[in-house]
Amino acid sequence: MRPRALKRTDLRNRPTFLLAAFILGLSAFLSRAQETAVISRSAEPIPIPKLGSPIVFDGLSTEEAWRDVGPLPMIMMMPNFGFPPSEKTEVLVAFDDHFLWIAGRMFDREPSKVQAPSKKRDYMEQNTDWFGIILDTFNDKENGLAFFTTPSGLRWDGAVMHDAETRMPMEEPVNLSWNTFWDVKTVVNEEGWFVEMRIPFSSLRFQDKNGRVIMGLLAWRWIARKSEQIVFPSIYPKWGQKSAWKPSQAQEIILDGIRSRHPLYIAPFVLAGSGYAYDLNDEGTAYVRHDSPSTETGLDIKYGLTSNLTFDLTINPDFAQVEADDQQVNLTRFVLFFPEKRLFFQERAAVFDFNFGGFSRVFYSRRIGLSEDEDGESHVVPIYGGLRLVGRAGPWDLGFMTMQTAPLETQGIPLENSGVFRFRRRVFNPYSYVGGIITSRIGKDGSYNICYGLDGIFRLSGDDYLTMAAAQSLANGLTNNPVSLDPSRLRINYERRTQKGLGYYFSLSRAGRDYDPGLGFEMREDFIATRNEIAYGWIPGESSFLQSHRVNLRGFVILRNEDLSVETAELGPGWEFNTKSGSQGMFSLQLRRESIRELFEFSAGASVPPGEYTFLGIEGMYMTPQGRLFSTMVMVDAGSFYDGWRTTLGIRPSWSPLHDLTLSGHYEINRVEFSERGQGFTAHLVQLRLLATLNTKISALAFIQYNGADDLVIGNLRLRYNPAEGNDLYLVYNEVLNTDRMRDTPRRPWSDSRALIVKYSYTFNF
Repeated sequence: MRPRALKRTDLRNRPTFLLAAFILGLSAFLSRAQETAVISRSAEPIPIPKLGSPIVFDGLSTEEAWRDVGPLPMIMMMPNFGFPPSEKTEVLVAFDDHFLWIAGRMFDREPSKVQAPSKKRDYMEQNTDWFGIILDTFNDKENGLAFFTTPSGLRWDGAVMHDAETRMPMEEPVNLSWNTFWDVKTVVNEEGWFVEMRIPFSSLRFQDKNGRVIMGLLAWRWIARKSEQIVFPSIYPKWGQKSAWKPSQAQEIILDGIRSRHPLYIAPFVLAGSGYAYDLNDEGTAYVRHDSPSTETGLDIKYGLTSNLTFDLTINPDFAQVEADDQQVNLTRFVLFFPEKRLFFQERAAVFDFNFGGFSRVFYSRRIGLSEDEDGESHVVPIYGGLRLVGRAGPWDLGFMTMQTAPLETQGIPLENSGVFRFRRRVFNPYSYVGGIITSRIGKDGSYNICYGLDGIFRLSGDDYLTMAAAQSLANGLTNNPVSLDPSRLRINYERRTQKGLGYYFSLSRAGRDYDPGLGFEMREDFIATRNEIAYGWIPGESSFLQSHRVNLRGFVILRNEDLSVETAELGPGWEFNTKSGSQGMFSLQLRRESIRELFEFSAGASVPPGEYTFLGIEGMYMTPQGRLFSTMVMVDAGSFYDGWRTTLGIRPSWSPLHDLTLSGHYEINRVEFSERGQGFTAHLVQLRLLATLNTKISALAFIQYNGADDLVIGNLRLRYNPAEGNDLYLVYNEVLNTDRMRDTPRRPWSDSRALIVKYSYTFNF
């Protein structure tokens, strides 16, 4: 529900004028800075040799063909930059007519201490030894495709985005759900462990000019027990652990004689299952059970139109195998953000990204096929089908998607078509881009929402970047004035991306009262905000137990457009550190100001009335060395809270007691108390994951969660048989239980919903 429009005053136009003047002045200044900015030149691209004879794909790289391939010069990045690797490491890269070949020779003087606790596809933890590469296939200095393995021979692949930059806590700079076709073989012996990877060119999107392709390459090895990272090329770790993930730091390589591939993948699936769900009847007097035995079929088609453009078609897609969302206890008055996990939306998902900082964005793919009602409960909306085109045409990065969803009459959701078109291209230098986006959401009932915008990111010099974005939405029921700021969203920010020396982030943004991106995500409405950070960091060197540390001062102010009154403000110092043993931590102090105009509730037992509040809190986190087979993270967030107190304590342990068995969990207790008003509540959050693997093809994952704020237990069990990429058999069990049936009237059922599903898919490769 949109809040009632507040009464306008003459002050309402002042932020508009100030914002426009600021943007124009800063743009002019930075335009002059761009003229004199010095961009350091990259090293000359390295030619990659073509193999002259066949390779026996066994992991050992002992064939005659490898003897003519020189190893890359590897160097230690952490814990002591510039030192030779503590264990001999050789990486070789070559190609033939069909594959890019990578060989890794991870010698180890103590091979019995090599760690590999799991064989599960896409298992990603620091408690295992790693080897792999990242390819910037379009050489755009911003996006990359990662291919990694461990001594157990598992396959891990992901898509790096935004040059591995993050601005939100716990935000991952890698799309972990992206998968493609490739193979790996590993061998562990008395000398260490050894790898051969072969990546089909048909699995890579790239741009060739007369058979010549220029890509970016990063390669690295992780020795878990030593918290040691060995890299190519030489990368100074001033961006922390994500330094080795940054496509902007990749070495350019040349492959001559590569031609376009046009692969065609056809992947039908069949699904059978049964289950039930309870819904409240129209009178609101009882919960009614609806049984749903089902047998469904669907089809996915992927076709490489060119070497750099991919077409996807899906008919009746199903995402039953997707892991359940992590439960969260919401202690704010805003909706929660959940990441996209569905595979159809993953390939080069960064192309569609158009954001205004934090979680605010014009396109949020979870708005397609998933809908929330006014009570915040999620509902699955069936998707009839859709198509997708993503890649590059000339200098342009392009992304197009259209999806048709079914009506959901019980929730008042009509048959809808959702679409997005994104385009961007490089300007000025290899690290700067301009682009635009158009999204649409059109219902059969005549409802519509269209949003369009322009954005740009400009590297001015070194690590200094300027980002600008503007968007406007049009929708039925709102005043659609294209020259007004009411339906518009604006943002400009200037930052220095570094964790060594002086770093900073200055941002100014504005959202009009009628801005409503139908396929986007926004937490707030009708505001003007500034978010700022200034920090100074150190990398002490060999003699210190610290890998790096830095101090910072962060703050933001959010004003209501109507009268420029403060809605939210926060300011506080902080300290972050990483040790050479692999532990890390942070501590911050936060002074916060909140102006509340409407009562909001945390739970049935506590609420915050309208008023002006000032409160002080502390936040801290410590993580033990993640390279060990047992590690944990502890968290605290406590202090005054509106007119009361809040304490949040959390712990996240992870343990691999046996080969092929990993236990991880999360326990969090939230205590909120408003003693003067006689209100308060305690909410426990418990999560337990158990991962077991028989081999690289068979895995089982049990995920059980308890959310005390909602009095729910959610269980999710997934068995997967994956003999080859694109060939999957899943057995999935889901159940949602109510632990407090009396919290509502009428009384809730013991089990809200249950489903048992078998899904099989097979990919035909033409």
